[in-house]
This record gives sequence, structure tokens and C-alpha cells, in this order.
Amino acid sequence: MKEIFVERRMELLRIVIRENGILKECLMEEQNGAAYPGDIYKGVVKNIVPAIKCAFIDIGCSKNAYMYMDSRFENLNLKKGQDILVQVVKESYGSKGPKVVKNISIPGKYCVLCGPPGNIRFSRKIDNVDFEKSVRKKVKLPADTGIMIRTDAQNVKPDVINNEINKLSKCCSSIKRKGTYSLKPGLIFEEGGILGETLRDKLNGSRLKIYLNDERDYSYTEKFLKYVSNAEIELVLHKGGRNLFSAYDIERDILGLLNRRVELSCGGYIIIDRTEAMFVIDVNSGKNIKGRTMDKTVLITNLQAAEEITRQIILRNLNGIILIDFIDMDKKGDRKKVLDKLKSGFVDDKNKTVIYDFTELNLVQIARRRKGKPIYDYMEENCTYCRGKGKKIKLSYMTVLIGNEVLNIKENEEIRNIHISMNPFYKKDIEKNMKKFIKDINAEDMGVYITYGGSKSFYKFEPLVFDSQLDDFKGFKVN
Repeated sequence: MKEIFVERRMELLRIVIRENGILKECLMEEQNGAAYPGDIYKGVVKNIVPAIKCAFIDIGCSKNAYMYMDSRFENLNLKKGQDILVQVVKESYGSKGPKVVKNISIPGKYCVLCGPPGNIRFSRKIDNVDFEKSVRKKVKLPADTGIMIRTDAQNVKPDVINNEINKLSKCCSSIKRKGTYSLKPGLIFEEGGILGETLRDKLNGSRLKIYLNDERDYSYTEKFLKYVSNAEIELVLHKGGRNLFSAYDIERDILGLLNRRVELSCGGYIIIDRTEAMFVIDVNSGKNIKGRTMDKTVLITNLQAAEEITRQIILRNLNGIILIDFIDMDKKGDRKKVLDKLKSGFVDDKNKTVIYDFTELNLVQIARRRKGKPIYDYMEENCTYCRGKGKKIKLSYMTVLIGNEVLNIKENEEIRNIHISMNPFYKKDIEKNMKKFIKDINAEDMGVYITYGGSKSFYKFEPLVFDSQLDDFKGFKVN
């Protein structure tokens, strides 16, 4: 059974997809007013740089968006000061602003409004000729735009597709109307972020359960599900003191994604490292000595590694260039088996992924389209104590973890005081705005005692129940 867990906490939205108790995907999104893929903005062209064939556009965010100029995109006639409606295709990353395009698309679960009027295209995964003929005959095209039929449309009747086209057409007309009458740059349409994307792309299969902890997200999901007809879906609004991820034992699995080393059931393991230019994955045989021959042992290890690597790439949202160093194999047949295993792992992945053949050094290169940030960017930051060479968990993420612990103990009304031992790494940032830290960990109505020690796990949390404990931390109370 597939389960989707949607937890909104402060400025962070996290979504976990689990199948039969095993983590399949982990998505995160910071709610900080940034421009997200799919969002549509009214913009003003601020500058055009012919040398790099790029236009920079003010969309009302902290950083100007950029748009590549090319005859294929029909945007070579842009002029400085021109108003323009644009759609975000890549969020801001590092010093770069968000990437935008002029050609707008409105996605639904079964189709996407895009392209020139009268044009109808089909997903590459659709190879049913009879289905295509039926759609061309029965589907009513909108007057001012084309459509692309998605893979899920094969599982529903034409009337369902037509209803969605009608809904999306009204949405498209509303966007254009708002864009015409808006007086300054700003957001015109929100696609729904990672929640909207998850509902469009992941609601397949006969049985599905969605857990949410926020009433607005619950209402949004409930409204979306009215147009979904090919899945049996149960919605659950999580209530109570314990937070959602803690109640379903998910938090520990997410933190495990920060580990460089991932064990394989055969006794081998993989190491995942991030460099400035790419992700590098190394495969090691470890304790795997089960095979009767070296070739058999190597093949078993590499096959298990290939399966786990695809899972970890999707889970951690690794993208860009990924280089895999498999254990050396001499037989072409064995190499093909490993490549086939890699490719099969990305069959249901919506992100475009290209897998290249083995090099002479037994390396495999993967190019995966950047869509959102790797989870490391939401959970980790450079550690200034080791001159930026090491990593530490972000304080903003740490407050989520500590806040979970506070919510859990609040179920016991007798506990009104807590002690948190933090790694000294965080002392300066915590004391800079102590009130915000207390609020973020849900402890405004509790007595909070903070000390700073060398905890390897970055923090240690304990409830203070006895008077002797309060005496021990007497000078460390901050709230």
C-alpha cells in the first residue's frame, strides 16, 4: 500500500512517499516567498545581455529572473521595460535567480495545456495507437492553446479528460486576465508547489492513503481529489500533540539520508559524496564473500548497488552529473545487466534521466535534470568551525527536530520544564534571537534550560521532572 505523508511546520513543507513501509521519495520546500517551478508571474524586462543571449526580468522577488533568448522560444523581440507573463521552470539557486520561460503551461493530472492552438501531443510513455485515435476523436481542444495528454489519461474515460481541460482553460483565462490588469511585477498564479506536483504525479495505483497535518493542505487536497477518478484514496487529517512524522516513525529515516554510507543486504555498501561539480558514488564489496567465484560476487554486489543507487538518487533528489564507480567487471553481459538494473529504477521517475554506457574505467555517468534542490540543501550547511570543509545540520532544521520532541512530551501535562544541550556550533545563532528559537521549538509556555556541550548528535533533549534536576541547571534558564 502506498502512503503519502504531508507535514507543514513553520517555514518548511515536507512530503514523504512510502510503499509497504519503505521510503520511496522525500520532498522538501521552504516557505520563504521564493519563486517555485510552475508559478506564473507578471514581469518587467530589466536588462538584455546579447553576449549571453539572456534577458533579466523583475518578477517582484529578491532576485531578478533570467530567460534564455532563442528563436525556438519566440522571444528574440523582447525589449527593455516590456511587460511580460512568465513561468518559473527552475527555482533560484546560489547566486542565480529563478529561470523563467515565456511559453506558459498549465498542468493537470491527465493533461497539460501548452503549445499552439489546435495542437495535441501525447506523453512519450503512451504507445497505444487505439487510445490516441480515441482521444483525437473525443477530446475537445481549447480554442486558444494546445494540449499534451499525460500517461495517467489512459486509465480514465474521455469525459474525465474533457472536464479537466475545461477546468484548466478557465484557469488559463483567469491568469491572462490578471496578467493584463496587474500594475506591477508579482505572482499571478501558484501551481501548488511540491504538494500540487505530488498530487498530480503520484496518485496512481488502486489504494492510497494521504496523511496531512494542516487544515489548508487538507482542504486543497480534498478539492483536487474531486477530479481524480482512477485511484481509491483515503484522506486523514492528523491531530493531537505528536507531530505527524514522529507519530509514524518517519523522522529517523529522513535523518538517515544524511549518511554517506548505505549498506547493501549482500554485505557490500555504497558511499555517496557531493563535490562542487557532481555527485560521486563508490561501490564496495565490503563483507560480500558469498559468491563461488569473484565474477559472481562482483556481479551480485554491483546489481544490488545499482538498485539501491537509483533509490537513493530519487530519495535524496540528486541531480546534475552523477558519477558511479562500480566494482570492475570484464564481461560485457554483466555490464549490460547492471545498466539494465539502473535504467529500470528510473522507469517511474518523472525527472528526465540519461544513463550513459560504461567507460573504459568501469565508470557510469548519469545526467539527471535539476528539479528542486537535493535534500542536503534543506538540512545541512557549511560548518565554519572546520573552515567550510565539513557540514552541520541547519539550525532551522534542528528547531524542527527539537520542536517534535517538545510536542511529544506535551502530551504529559506534568512535564513543564525541558533541558536542551546544544552543540557549541549553534550558540551564537541561538542567542542572537532567543525568543524566535523558543517559539520555533513550540516551548513558549515551558521552562527552557539550554547548555552547550560537545554532543556528536548536535543536540540532546531531556524533560526535567525532579527538583534536583532543576537545581543542576539553575543558571541556564532562558525562558
